[in-house]
Amino acid sequence: MAENEAALRRRAREAAIMSDTSGFARRAAAPIFMLALFSSAALIFVLQPLFARMVTPLLGGSPQVWNTSMAFFQGALLAGYLYAHLLARLRDLRLQALIHALALAAAWLVLPVQVSQAFGPPNSTQPALWLIGVLTLSVGAPFAVASATAPLLQAWYARSGRADAHDPYYLYTA
Repeated sequence: MAENEAALRRRAREAAIMSDTSGFARRAAAPIFMLALFSSAALIFVLQPLFARMVTPLLGGSPQVWNTSMAFFQGALLAGYLYAHLLARLRDLRLQALIHALALAAAWLVLPVQVSQAFGPPNSTQPALWLIGVLTLSVGAPFAVASATAPLLQAWYARSGRADAHDPYYLYTA
C-alpha cells in the first residue's frame, strides 16, 4: 500500500516538473518537443550517408561499403533505442535527464565526425571488419546517443501529465 502511494507521489512530482503553470510554457511544450524530435531525427538521418561517403573512397566505393555501413547504423540505432528503453525505466525523471545529458556531452567529445586512424589503412582481406571498427570508433557513440534522444523525449512527454500526453505520437506529425 505504501509503495502505491509512493508511486503516486513520484508521478505527481514528475508531472509538476514537466508541466509549468505559466501559459507560455504550457503552449510551447509541444512545439519544443516537436522541434527536438525533428532535430534528432534529422541529425541521425544526415549522419549515415555523410559518414559512409567519407569512408567510401578508402574502400573503393563497392556496394559492400554501403551495405556494411547501413547495417552498422541499424545496429547503432537499435543500441540507442535499447539505451533509451533502459534509461526510461528509471523512476527519477531528473536522473534520466542528467544521465542523458552526460551521455550527450561524452558523445560531443568525439566531434567533429572524422574517420578514425586507430585501425590504420583499410585491410584488403577483411574490409567489412575494418569498416565496422572504424565506424564504431568514429561515429558509434554520437549516433547511438542521438538516436536515443527521440524515444526518451517521447517517454518524458508521455509522463508529463499534460492532457495530450496519453498519446505522444502526434509529436511526429509534419
